[in-house]
Amino acid sequence: MALTAGIVGLPNVGKSTLFNAITKAGVEAANYPFATIDPNVGMVEVPDYRLDELTKLVKPKKTVPATFEFTDIAGIVKGASKGEGLGNKFLSNIRQVDAICHVVRCFDDENITHVEGRVNPLEDIEIINLELIFADLESVDKRMTRVAKIAKTKDKEAVAELAVLEKIKPVLEAGKSARTIEFSDDELPIVKGLFLLTTKPVLYVANVAEDEVADEEGNDYVQQVKTFAATENAEVITVCARAEEEIAELDDEDKADFLEALGIEESGLDKLIRAAYHLLGLATYFTAGEQEVRAWTFKNGMKAPECAGVIHTDFERGFIRAETVSYADLKEHGSMPAAKEAGRVRLEGKEYIVKDGDVMLFRFNV
Repeated sequence: MALTAGIVGLPNVGKSTLFNAITKAGVEAANYPFATIDPNVGMVEVPDYRLDELTKLVKPKKTVPATFEFTDIAGIVKGASKGEGLGNKFLSNIRQVDAICHVVRCFDDENITHVEGRVNPLEDIEIINLELIFADLESVDKRMTRVAKIAKTKDKEAVAELAVLEKIKPVLEAGKSARTIEFSDDELPIVKGLFLLTTKPVLYVANVAEDEVADEEGNDYVQQVKTFAATENAEVITVCARAEEEIAELDDEDKADFLEALGIEESGLDKLIRAAYHLLGLATYFTAGEQEVRAWTFKNGMKAPECAGVIHTDFERGFIRAETVSYADLKEHGSMPAAKEAGRVRLEGKEYIVKDGDVMLFRFNV
């Protein structure tokens, strides 16, 4: 699934440091605005304990995890919607991603310059949200002008689109994102076709100091971000970007020791990758054989033939059925033959909606 999450935020909030940790790509992370001008893209593995367990059970020649794409987008500043600070380029880059990981500075450090000269996470969030809202408002106004003319001819599609635009505009004018609006099933395809920035799902990433990563409840900045995120039904992940960059360079044993020293059980990056993965409604099914055990990414709600097509279009075109067992059942019984004997392996047809954790073997004929 070629979906990507964009890492955005004001300059010097820790975006590029976080991206370095995610991808080990060595993106420049300098202490000045616009250290990153062009978007940097990197693939990461989606951490999944089930893949490790399947590898132990099947003992394949190789194991292939699911992957996910992050894009590091340069820092937005106030006035970006009017082209300030290379704003047009940045907004264009955001338009290309499917979800937004909004990094917010939640630490005090006089040695790291804040572009606004102070640390205030809610004002930081507001600056970026307003720039995206202004850009969307401009798009909506332009679209309304064109569609209104066609709607006068009683064109059904134009009338329906105009109604959606009229629903969105006052919300944007009130300084709220379009994602806060509830749309009907009929309206959703129209909204999707508008490609608005503020309809993209958002995950807030609170970047804290190393000595606060184990006690996010004690960080007032983090609590402010959580309170705001709740108004958008958005999730908040707490990380220390600087510490995560160090962790990314360690082997598994040293990583475990480092995490223990920090007082946490799991790295913030693992939580971030999984959260971004699920933010886009993605899930994982597995194929497991002697040659390889592999995790495959699919969108929740996809049927078996569509999931087969993730592997190869021929699999979808010639789909016959899928031998399917849940990860939990396969692990419980220890092998596919044992799971079959216990009656846990099912033959699923074209209408089967694949579930996260399914282990599948597709039968097809082309």
